[in-house]
Amino acid sequence: MRTRDAEAIGRAFANAVDGFPRERAPLILGHFDADGLASIALIARAMERAGRPAETRIVGKGENAWSDAMRAELAARRPGGLIVADLGVRSGALLAGVPTILVDHHVPTGAPDGALVLSGNGVEPEPTSALIAYWCASGLAPAEDLLWLAAIGLIGDMAVDAGFPELAEAQARYGKTALRNAVALINAPRRTAAADAGPALSLLLTCDSPKELLSGVHADTARLHAAKAEVACELESARRVPPNVRGEVALIRFDSPCQIHPLIAQQWRGRLRDRIVIAANGGYRPGWVHFAARSASGRDLIAFLDAHRPKGADGHYGNGHRQATGGALPHPVWNEFISKLGFPEEQVES
Repeated sequence: MRTRDAEAIGRAFANAVDGFPRERAPLILGHFDADGLASIALIARAMERAGRPAETRIVGKGENAWSDAMRAELAARRPGGLIVADLGVRSGALLAGVPTILVDHHVPTGAPDGALVLSGNGVEPEPTSALIAYWCASGLAPAEDLLWLAAIGLIGDMAVDAGFPELAEAQARYGKTALRNAVALINAPRRTAAADAGPALSLLLTCDSPKELLSGVHADTARLHAAKAEVACELESARRVPPNVRGEVALIRFDSPCQIHPLIAQQWRGRLRDRIVIAANGGYRPGWVHFAARSASGRDLIAFLDAHRPKGADGHYGNGHRQATGGALPHPVWNEFISKLGFPEEQVES
């Protein structure tokens, strides 16, 4: 279902949840950025209010919800239903025989088997996963007081200027500065070397406003500030790396244990507006090169990566948005990819 009809999405979500077996708790899976974490929190809090408490699982660093490892974990959990937020839409089933709802806004790469898909992709303006999750939550239980969580996702995924009335209302009610500062803190832990977004989700599940989250009354807020400081230090170092420009591609190559490659790519996107900017991080995960691709030229970056897909690239490659994508490649595959792009000297030792 692709629509901005909030009531229709709420009804569809509530009907699907009503079909979940009641003898086992459902499981909510979500991405570890602000949009994904806010989506988890919105759905989990609404499920609790509706008398259908759910377990939660953050899908984080190096993980893929459609991987064999994740399927094995899900099978062992035996959930009474799956709600998957901000993790993409792909072919196949996450767990065969288990009713599944996908809440997402990324470019789909396939049609899932038997799942209800509530997608914002292709809708203008495009709602983020958290806004769709807010509509879902509102169809299940009273959720007006959770509007700030939808705003966290909208701001986190840079939908501030899309004209959503929900964001305008949240900013008027909770304050623009408080919401932006909360997003910066919520996004910090997943960018650290440990990539533990648990404290961020805990705050989103507990707090009643962004100001409470920022206040420091909860110990997890201090953990988020420490994470932000760690990322700022790594970011300052990577910002000094000059781009290597060849043809239409500008490559910025560095090594950091923190997930700062999307931030570096975004920074250079504005300065190299006619190039495809690729920020590549060889230090984020052993044996892999993670990269982010951005462009201000309007180029479809998913199509660009698809045209340059190396043999051995898997589900970690070329997902997301047409103007904001990237991937992760094991060293041998990265070496093929970067050599064919015209940067053979940027190969790494396998």
